Amino acid sequence: MDWDAAKEKWPHAATSRFVECRPHVWHIQEMGKGPTLLLLHGAGGATHSWRDLMPILAQDFHCVAIDLPGHGFTNIGRKQRCGIEPMSEDVMALAKQEGWEIDAILGHSAGAALGFRMMQMGCSPRGTIVGLNAALGNFPGLAGVIFPMMAKMLTFNPLTANIVSSATTPQSIKRLIEGTGSTLDDAGLALYHQLVSTRSHVDGTLTMMSQWRLDGVLTRLKETAQNALLIVGENDKAVPPITSESAAARLPNAKVMRIEKLGHLAHEEAPAMVAPIIRRFLLP
Repeated sequence: MDWDAAKEKWPHAATSRFVECRPHVWHIQEMGKGPTLLLLHGAGGATHSWRDLMPILAQDFHCVAIDLPGHGFTNIGRKQRCGIEPMSEDVMALAKQEGWEIDAILGHSAGAALGFRMMQMGCSPRGTIVGLNAALGNFPGLAGVIFPMMAKMLTFNPLTANIVSSATTPQSIKRLIEGTGSTLDDAGLALYHQLVSTRSHVDGTLTMMSQWRLDGVLTRLKETAQNALLIVGENDKAVPPITSESAAARLPNAKVMRIEKLGHLAHEEAPAMVAPIIRRFLLP
């Protein structure tokens, strides 16, 4: 994505900076003081996902939000490093380079899975983690084979991202968001339209999907000792609430909190409702 063209309308652009940490060039937003809270968006998202939640949390935390490789304004250096294992390594390398002592991780959907893998790899042995509609499960049955395979096949065709981005309309974005069980305002829908209309972002999302395998992180859940909170929107149609409940049953120190009427993008729908829940857990 072209930062110069987008920055006037991008949320919290004044807090943005760009950092090279091989193999990627990262887009980072920081605000607030206090314990460092790393914010990891889900597949197809970007820092805009935290536009309303992060300023609330920044009253108590040093919030660090990043665009994952290929998403938003972070440029992929090596496409082979978009699976959960190499991506965890690269985010941890970025944190080390920037001197972030991560106290807690807040992850949405696939970003939550990434956060759990980072915890398992020792990024914050005494830290805590909050998952928002955490994607802590593989696609069931044949979908677990077919969906990643389709994404991989699509990434082999250089025209695919162009076709997807050029075919995107405001109406199709609204239907897409509603299909997750969430309802966003016009400003939120416009940001997703901007993302999905951009070839590099679509290509980065497909690349991540094609390499996404969770067997390792799921197998190690029972060894993940950090305190964890899994927040679930009961109307989530993308990641069923049972996914978080099943994961919590395998985690040594986890609890689940359900929120009525909210969907997969609960933190974007109702940030003022979600923020106090996160704060109470991280600052008891």
